[in-house]
Amino acid sequence: METGLAGKRVLVTGGSGGIGGACVCAFADERARVAVHYHRGRERAEAFGGELVVGADLTDESQVDALFDEVRAALGGLDVCVAVAGVWPSEDVPVWELPLERWERTLRENLTSTFLTARAYLRELEREGHGSLVMIASTAGLFGEAGHADYAAAKSAVAHGLLLSLKNEVVRVAPSARVNVVAPGWTESPMTRGHVDPQQVERVTRTMALRKVAQPEDIARAVLYLASDELAGHVTGQVLTVAGGMEGRTIHPEA
Repeated sequence: METGLAGKRVLVTGGSGGIGGACVCAFADERARVAVHYHRGRERAEAFGGELVVGADLTDESQVDALFDEVRAALGGLDVCVAVAGVWPSEDVPVWELPLERWERTLRENLTSTFLTARAYLRELEREGHGSLVMIASTAGLFGEAGHADYAAAKSAVAHGLLLSLKNEVVRVAPSARVNVVAPGWTESPMTRGHVDPQQVERVTRTMALRKVAQPEDIARAVLYLASDELAGHVTGQVLTVAGGMEGRTIHPEA
């Protein structure tokens, strides 16, 4: 099926991670021109290919602006932005024990970084007049996640308040531009390493119809669909959940 992404100029943030790297590969397979962002994992980002590999701390306003300046200079503009970058704090901490420092760091690394990325991209849309933004949220933002209220709150803000505001704002400067969200459930990636062994899979999939975790390529294909004007040209303001039919309740008994 033709996606219409050949030759499109694409930025993938968090391109050194599992989901980000899979997105880079998926766009490259469609013959898009891909800029790969990383924070600390330059070697991993380079391994996924891409026309440009550039580092930045996405919680730093000046670095985000410099990132987009560099991408624009290298690619001559930007058609698609995929905001993957984010951090899941693995330690299970209930709210009554949650330090303010972790709360603020998690929101900064997941919500503020996405806001700064989206803001910079919308400024590109004002120049280009068209484009597609796909942000990565999480099922934690849809159903909550005990022990990770900070992460759930950040991703909920991305999937709801930020998304629904942006899809209405973006058409003021680019009438055909679209903004959507992919919300992955449990996915095999460097961020979840050690948390998806067989015993954990048995536990976490008790709320899922399909008793398996996703692969990064599952998420990348959803991103590709939403990024494509050919496939999803009339889709905006939507959350595409890729989570094996996850529900906010247990639907399988313990073995």
